[in-house]
Amino acid sequence: MFGKRKKYGAIGIGAMIVFIAMVLVAGIAASVLIQTSNTLQRQAMTSGQETIGEVATGVNVYAVEGHVDSSSSKIDKLAIIVVPRAGSTPIDLSTTVLQLSNSTVKCILSYDSNNFQSSPAASGLFNTSAFSLAADKFGVIVLNDPDGSCKSGSTPVINKGDKVALTVNVTAAFNGLPTRTYVWGTVMPEQGAPGIISFTTPASYVYSVYQLQ
Repeated sequence: MFGKRKKYGAIGIGAMIVFIAMVLVAGIAASVLIQTSNTLQRQAMTSGQETIGEVATGVNVYAVEGHVDSSSSKIDKLAIIVVPRAGSTPIDLSTTVLQLSNSTVKCILSYDSNNFQSSPAASGLFNTSAFSLAADKFGVIVLNDPDGSCKSGSTPVINKGDKVALTVNVTAAFNGLPTRTYVWGTVMPEQGAPGIISFTTPASYVYSVYQLQ
């Protein structure tokens, strides 16, 4: 009888040990699951924020204006006016790439800090000294910058409320743009959606300045 009690006691202790082991294993498993869940949640939030930033960030082409050289009767300068998209994160123009094509030649232009102007000339946008550019470069003329984010010529940054003109020396890039020429391109920031350029030059040049887009 006494031996049976010992046997039952041993079985009870063994069952308790198994139970405690099961509780410990379950606790460890739960801890791993919680840690994995937290990691996945952080990754999902990061991915979501990056996706939202990618969708919202970018530039819009507000307008494209062209200046006609009276001696050649071709457009010799372009001012591509851009603004940030609604909800966009700040856009660094020094890392932005401008692509332009007249369907014969395609130019890929990068920013030239030597052709930065914090405001247009009093005599007019196209009289501002920001058009002395090589074929593969664009300049910047600040048109509106309430918070002063675009003051630096080395790294001009645009954000909400800002408006700038990207300047192009069309004579250097395309030997000028004659009448009835289709031009297309993109303004591509480092991150986000590009601004679209698409216009056809007028059938005749009567004025010195045209809004092309």
